[in-house]
Amino acid sequence: MTLALLSAAAANTAPARLDPLDLFIQADIIVQAVMLGLILASIWVWTIIVSFSLRIGAMHKRSRDYEDEFWVQGDRDGQLTKQARKDVPAARVAAAGLDEWRKSTAKQPVDRDATRQRIAAAMDSQIAEEADQLSARLNFLATVGSVAPFVGLFGTVWGIMKSFFQIGAQQSASLAVVAPGIAEALFATAIGLFAAIPAVIAYNRFGGAVDRFEATLQRFADKLHMGLSRELDRA
Repeated sequence: MTLALLSAAAANTAPARLDPLDLFIQADIIVQAVMLGLILASIWVWTIIVSFSLRIGAMHKRSRDYEDEFWVQGDRDGQLTKQARKDVPAARVAAAGLDEWRKSTAKQPVDRDATRQRIAAAMDSQIAEEADQLSARLNFLATVGSVAPFVGLFGTVWGIMKSFFQIGAQQSASLAVVAPGIAEALFATAIGLFAAIPAVIAYNRFGGAVDRFEATLQRFADKLHMGLSRELDRA
């Protein structure tokens, strides 16, 4: 009868489900610091994911609209002035090429080959700058994706060390002694994976998006370069 009562009491006091908040509160201060750092990193990762998704979509739309309008209207300088106050990468690429065009053709005689090379270099440089600015915060995703699992593993190792310390202190290797520390330790690893997995997926996907956007700008620059090259032939 006594054993039955003790078993019933233990069943009533045992948690019905896993509570992450309890695991965090009961964890060692070192493990708590690891968990908190990984949670903050995860929040920042999702902030970058949401903001970048909105930004790349808006840039694609603005650049596509600008390119359509640029080829329809012949007033290039007017188009550049109209878009100067807006965040349009294609407009900045066109501005770089046309600015170099004006400088190179301001004095006669015009060196056609050198002018073509300078225009291409100016637009290529601007395209590279646009890609660098767009992908600046993606490095954080790569860092979290590669480092977060190891940070979580550090918390796991520390928690297991604490569990072994409790075994030595209480002279008992029962599950009641070691299970809490091991659960806290594994929870740190889980948070590390929770931060790392979205970061790796987003980094790979957004890296491809930046490459595609850069290729779009390059095609626009090539078309503009061909148009300016034909004007040089007629000059």
